[in-house]
Amino acid sequence: MITKKKLIQFKNIVKHFEDGTVVLKGINLDIYENEFVTLLGPSGCGKTTLLRILGGFLQPSEGQVLFDGEDIVNVPPYKREINTVFQKYALFPHMNVYDNVAFGLTLKKEPKDVIQQKVMRMLKLVNLDGYAKRNVTELSGGQQQRIAIARALVNEPSVLLLDEPLGALDAKLRKEMQKELKYIQEEVGITFIFVTHDQEEALTMSDKIVVMNAGEIQQIGTPTEIYSHPVNEFVAKFIGETNIVDGVVQDDTHVRFEDKKFECDARGFDKGEKVDVVIRPEHLDVVPRGQGMLKGTVKSQLFKGVRYETIVETRVGTSITVKMQVSQDKPVFNEEKQEKISATGFLVDIEDVPELDDAKIVALASAEAWDAETEEPISIKTIEHNIQAETGEYAVTFATAAGTAITVKVAVAMPSRNENEVYQEEIYAMNFFKKVEDIQESITLDTDLETWASASAWSLEDGEQVEITDVKYDFDPETIEPGVYDVTFSTEGYEYQVSTTHKLEEGKQVGLVFAPEDIHVMKKKEGAF
Repeated sequence: MITKKKLIQFKNIVKHFEDGTVVLKGINLDIYENEFVTLLGPSGCGKTTLLRILGGFLQPSEGQVLFDGEDIVNVPPYKREINTVFQKYALFPHMNVYDNVAFGLTLKKEPKDVIQQKVMRMLKLVNLDGYAKRNVTELSGGQQQRIAIARALVNEPSVLLLDEPLGALDAKLRKEMQKELKYIQEEVGITFIFVTHDQEEALTMSDKIVVMNAGEIQQIGTPTEIYSHPVNEFVAKFIGETNIVDGVVQDDTHVRFEDKKFECDARGFDKGEKVDVVIRPEHLDVVPRGQGMLKGTVKSQLFKGVRYETIVETRVGTSITVKMQVSQDKPVFNEEKQEKISATGFLVDIEDVPELDDAKIVALASAEAWDAETEEPISIKTIEHNIQAETGEYAVTFATAAGTAITVKVAVAMPSRNENEVYQEEIYAMNFFKKVEDIQESITLDTDLETWASASAWSLEDGEQVEITDVKYDFDPETIEPGVYDVTFSTEGYEYQVSTTHKLEEGKQVGLVFAPEDIHVMKKKEGAF
């Protein structure tokens, strides 16, 4: 086995600008001889800044850049064995092709015969031999880019930096130049460091891809590793199309998602750990519904030349909508006794009425009393009601020992349930009463709404709880006024993007199949649950 020499080392590189913007946040990266390395990421992720630091055009705020073991942070660009090709070719319009390529060698005052030999070799390498006397302004964009590459390589650098060099080319020419660049890199046998936000370019040309986001490295690996085994949701979504669903690890060889258990490689995760499950569109096959590991409905299909981009909905989720009665009840003030008492109406399911006792009624009504001067709490002494296990409205009166009392309405209703027979799932929630201040003061409103409505969902097959993933409401919590509002609770629905050669009609019932090796399990980002 041949061990490659470590050529470049970035050690804890931090870069921040005068306005306080931090562009790089402690980058550590090793690059080896003769590698084609691509720095890949969205605009503003720091990839060009890292390239410019290596080229000597920027100084890092912190950290070291080692080249062949030597720190080059303070070495000027012209003394580094590194050349750069930019998106804007920066050719000299008053010079012909030959003179543009020879420019650096001429500055070094190399012999004319040596210059000619090197220039002609470079022009042949970039498939432009015979163009030496042409004016660069007469050339196409792809030809001008080749001249810029030849000019950089003719000085025989150890490393060539390419900053979005194909960005100005049309799609067809970009594909041609991707092949050309990889061929040139293999021919000259030096390290290429390529910056792009184009995933296809990175996957096509690279030996190693460094995925960056927000000034940090997300993952380093070969194109196959990055595509097939992304380490997090950002990488999975940034590198090509993908399907990501919630899963739970069962053991080292099984993961559960969509309430089914599937075989896969789940080593390195804890049993019961919640994870993201990744399946690429091309790894899903469409089969007759009865043969599917998952079953669904074709929602849409878009022809992409050879294959169809197909969206299959495997479950729509189950939802239920309840009413929230919001009041702004003012407390009753007993001026003689200097006492205040407040309570709010509430709703109770008919099946829960037999379990009601005074303590539960006080809690449901948020009933409280207090001294008007000291605001010290006062006990509620009596609770009078005649709540029956029949639908309707009932009065409940709360009173203190001194006789300060308040009466509110309690509604008894049938339980609100929605059963989804297709997906064998049921969801439950109840109408409820709240005060304006309860809504406005809530820190985690979605969670509170679930609690207030006693919302829950479960599988009808095994009775296991199903997570409520979405809470929707038709009010602004900050400006809510007394009234009646809809609150909808839903379990998660799933859609899969499938790449297939089959033309399918919208609404068609189909099955989806995949192999264990097509399932990739990755950790959830913190705070996902």
